[in-house]
Amino acid sequence: MKRFFAIVLCLLMVAALFACNTQEAEKPAEQGTDKPADQSEALDIKVGFICLHDENSTYDLNFINAAKAACAALGIPEGNYIIKTNIPEGKECYETAADMADSGCKIIFADSFGHEDFMIQAAKEFPDVQFCHSTGTKAHTEKLPNYHNAFAAIYEGRYLAGIAAGMKLNDMIANGTITAEQAKIGYVGAFTYAEVVSGYTSFFLGARSVCPSATMDVIFTGSWYDEKAEKESAIKLMDGGCVLISQHADSMGAPSACESRGVPNVSYNGSTVSVGPNTYIVSSRINWEPYYVYAIKAAANGEAIPADWTGTIDTGSVELFELNTAVAADGTQAAIDAAKAALIAGTLHVFSTDTFTVGGAKLDSYQADVDTDPAYTPDTEVIKDGYFHESEFRSAPYFDLRIDGITLLNESY
Repeated sequence: MKRFFAIVLCLLMVAALFACNTQEAEKPAEQGTDKPADQSEALDIKVGFICLHDENSTYDLNFINAAKAACAALGIPEGNYIIKTNIPEGKECYETAADMADSGCKIIFADSFGHEDFMIQAAKEFPDVQFCHSTGTKAHTEKLPNYHNAFAAIYEGRYLAGIAAGMKLNDMIANGTITAEQAKIGYVGAFTYAEVVSGYTSFFLGARSVCPSATMDVIFTGSWYDEKAEKESAIKLMDGGCVLISQHADSMGAPSACESRGVPNVSYNGSTVSVGPNTYIVSSRINWEPYYVYAIKAAANGEAIPADWTGTIDTGSVELFELNTAVAADGTQAAIDAAKAALIAGTLHVFSTDTFTVGGAKLDSYQADVDTDPAYTPDTEVIKDGYFHESEFRSAPYFDLRIDGITLLNESY
């Protein structure tokens, strides 16, 4: 009998040990830090991204990096998002968006201004898919529940980058490289659109906030990405007496020209220190990751996405790359930090009407074209409380004033 109970006891112990090992085997393996530990938290959604150019464009690379970062943050595997590059601003955009919708994408993003009409066409055809367009102007007038515009208050980032430029001009004046009257900036722009005008004006106002004698010449290339034209434009500006160059164009053309001439450079959308280690100062950019994360989550959860979304410094959407202290003037970071704090506090406004004139006169009223129509008819009062209210009535810029101190050497629409 004792032997019987001993055998039973052993069998019970073996059974208990087997059950314990089975439970351990059913526990999920610990996940790495680059993926969510609980895969059930990852969003079950397919996403599409349409880019005008590819990674060779600083503008498009900025979007591509944000797309990948947003999907990684949301646990979306690579097989569930599509990035299409080199999609022209034509019917190819509509065809790409339609293909993405047909393949199961529930939200589709496009990154270039000229994509807008084709994204709207796709939105009308696929009402169950969300279409989000960066830099566009028509969402608030089209009033489609599945079509949305997004931008950021990048004029504030441009202003901060302009402070870095102005500090460099002051340093050049102080060490005798130039006189105060020679503090002329050159700017390579793509098109004479409000987005570009807002950008170069805010940059100039930032520079002039610390270097009052600064002036600026602007050349437009007629293209968002044309390395040869951008390089030639920068050289023409330098030959015309410009002692510092900035840009709203997407190639390394202007930065490389600056490096060859030893002329300081402030870039846009990404650091160009790789081609200008001895001339690059700083770059501002829109960080699109916060918007991508927000919009993708909303689409996955069936939540409404606003017609216009404007990112800010506070949302992490307006950023400066790390200052190149080997080129920047002493005290630049402190000056940027002080201005950034004032922008966040609301005590500093980039387009304060106390800081610029038009035709020698200070403005106290201005009607801007916010509700874009073919004739660009002014329709909205945008100056109040002493400043021009940029990107508040829609996300995309509408500042198109020609302020004193800036000379346009050509125009291109």
